[in-house]
Amino acid sequence: MNIGLIFAGGSGTRMNTKSKPKQFLEMNGKPIIIHTIEYFENCSEIDKIVVVCISDWIDRFSRMLQKYNITKVGKVVPGGETGQLSIYNGLNAAREVAGDEYDNSIILIHDGVRPLISEQLIIDNINMVKEKGTAITVTPATETIIQVNDNKEVSNVVDRNSCYTAKAPQSFFLKDILSVHEQALADGHNNMIDSATMMRTYGYVLNTVVGPVENIKITNPTDFYVFRSIYEARENSQIFGL
Repeated sequence: MNIGLIFAGGSGTRMNTKSKPKQFLEMNGKPIIIHTIEYFENCSEIDKIVVVCISDWIDRFSRMLQKYNITKVGKVVPGGETGQLSIYNGLNAAREVAGDEYDNSIILIHDGVRPLISEQLIIDNINMVKEKGTAITVTPATETIIQVNDNKEVSNVVDRNSCYTAKAPQSFFLKDILSVHEQALADGHNNMIDSATMMRTYGYVLNTVVGPVENIKITNPTDFYVFRSIYEARENSQIFGL
């Protein structure tokens, strides 16, 4: 079973919105989180979806799923105190959804505020996990990468050709990532930065899948305007054949 785990548990303080979290802001009358989920909903390789949601928004989110005819969501669970704990909640829900297929299930962990992905990226992640056990979506670095010391002086200029930016989905066999989460918690870690960092810390080799440059995370107002521009460009390409 292939399961999309969509993380929508953040409050979006950097977006400076006062009425609703960033994942529920609308583009063309549709919440960002729904734009994101629809890629997983419409991908034939995805069997089920689990969503980690802000507790106070679960009821409203459930109504959104009905409104936009999202049928693959098997569970909606509340987030935890940290991003790591929120993902852990989602992974446990995914284990319940997988049932007897748990041992062979693949999980694709994705940000609810990364709506500019593609069906092909989802499929490429699944195929890489089947082949090598892990899949981290990346994009090549396009600017010079530097390292600095404690005084903020440049200590090293990194060869850009070897640098990539880690994005999402980050995909694994469900039993592997859940086992690592449980080990991390046993070791006293509850706020590791992301799943890729956690898996590498516990000895897993991470394999990359190059994704589209536009696969941005909508974190601040500028990101929202970029999303709108790219979204409109995609619509125009369909209409005008550009």
